Amino acid sequence: MRKKVTVIGAGFVGSTCAHWIASKELADVVLVDIAEGIPQGKGLDLLEAGPIEGFDINVIGTNGYEETADSDVVILTSGAPRKPGMSREDLLAINADITASNILKVTETSPNSHIIIVNNPMDTMAYLAYKVSGFPKNRIMGQGGVLDAGRYRTFIAQEAGVSVEDVHAMLMGGHGDEMVPLPRYTTISGIPVTEFISEERLNAIVERTKKGGGEIVALLKTGSAYYAPAAATVQMVESILKDKKRVLPLSAYLEGEYGLNDLFFGVPAVLGANGIEKILELPLTDAEKEGAKRSGDLVKGSIAALPEKYRSL
Repeated sequence: MRKKVTVIGAGFVGSTCAHWIASKELADVVLVDIAEGIPQGKGLDLLEAGPIEGFDINVIGTNGYEETADSDVVILTSGAPRKPGMSREDLLAINADITASNILKVTETSPNSHIIIVNNPMDTMAYLAYKVSGFPKNRIMGQGGVLDAGRYRTFIAQEAGVSVEDVHAMLMGGHGDEMVPLPRYTTISGIPVTEFISEERLNAIVERTKKGGGEIVALLKTGSAYYAPAAATVQMVESILKDKKRVLPLSAYLEGEYGLNDLFFGVPAVLGANGIEKILELPLTDAEKEGAKRSGDLVKGSIAALPEKYRSL
């Protein structure tokens, strides 16, 4: 029987996830959204691309969860954008309600699924999904680090004048500004990146990576990134469905690793058929440890800002 992936949220990120999954023939896709007609229309449009692109995958759109039953992987992209006059606390409360509602439906219809959180604030929403679902920690994860690593590798390849395929990078921490770069674990075909790029230029690349999402928002003016976030998410989906056991920087629930506890945090991990199969604890310098602590404190602050009904779960 073919695998099934449900994508919750038929916006740019969600529909692009569906596109990548179908084009790679990873699984049948169910696209879910509360907007009537939108998931159905996008699902049908993608399905009709199959004969042209040569993928034999079933794609459907729906406003309910019946068709999502027994999904192997669920991707959660749905959330409200921040509007003028809205505080971060307001946005956090709205997205917490959206996330909790969707996760409860997933636990009913796909109790054995792996859940990948994409909506923001990602580490906090992953924490909420873990608490609401009651799933084991290895089956809940956040995507941010894979996206940050992709941006980091892109900028390094451009600076060094090499193929992106030869750049291998690792980082930790929260998504975006909370990222903790690990240049010591970044190589180009096994050669330390510092042999190609000066410390000054590497620091500039790190800063650009941290603000990578904001750079795209500033250019688009009315939207945010979706190609790279969707590709990063589907790389995780592929590692799970094909049991590839990729070593990826993803947001995982920590219980003492790196001195952090009871939060989701970006760490290098082995991702396979059993979800997060191993968290890799790398030796860190004092500066890297301090960066991880600062990032962890920011994530904890976001978790503490969740509405009381969720903090008490």
